[in-house]
Amino acid sequence: MPDRQRADARRNYARILAVAEEEVATHGAGASLEQIARVAGVGSATVRRHFPTRRALLEAVSHQRIESLCARANELAGEGDSRVALLSWLGDVVAYCVAARGLAAALSYEGAEPGSVHENTCSAMVEKAGDPLLRRAVRDGVVAEGVTVADLIALIVGIVLATEHHPDPAARAERLFRLAVAGLSPQVSAARRG
Repeated sequence: MPDRQRADARRNYARILAVAEEEVATHGAGASLEQIARVAGVGSATVRRHFPTRRALLEAVSHQRIESLCARANELAGEGDSRVALLSWLGDVVAYCVAARGLAAALSYEGAEPGSVHENTCSAMVEKAGDPLLRRAVRDGVVAEGVTVADLIALIVGIVLATEHHPDPAARAERLFRLAVAGLSPQVSAARRG
């Protein structure tokens, strides 16, 4: 009997996750947990047993995309120009967040309790992947010291959430990101310029 229960639990988890991916893609991070339960053919208690918080559900839905972003950071780590590599990766993060509704919310720290079992693993994975890119860019003097990956992710989350209802969210987010990038550059003094 326990094996059958585990098999049922695995099937429920997979079904809930598949439905949640569709609902989040359609309705964003605010997708109804009750609707997910209904479409998946399970009770809302079953959804909450597998995903005790909305954040846990969003992180599960976003996990594959997060892994892709981490792999992309690793690919870019060997690129010649550290600034280009970092900005290329950050541009990918922006594009993924715009395309994958709910991903920006999964990356935000809003509502995450420090030290909880349900810490923001999506952000932790992205921070770990982006850290070598950022450190190299800082070391090369092409990004200001003191900037952290958490700062950059917070900036991206803000841009994506602020543009999600724009008629062309991808173009608007890209524009705002490019404007923000100018603030990442170390200040060049007038004496050095010329």
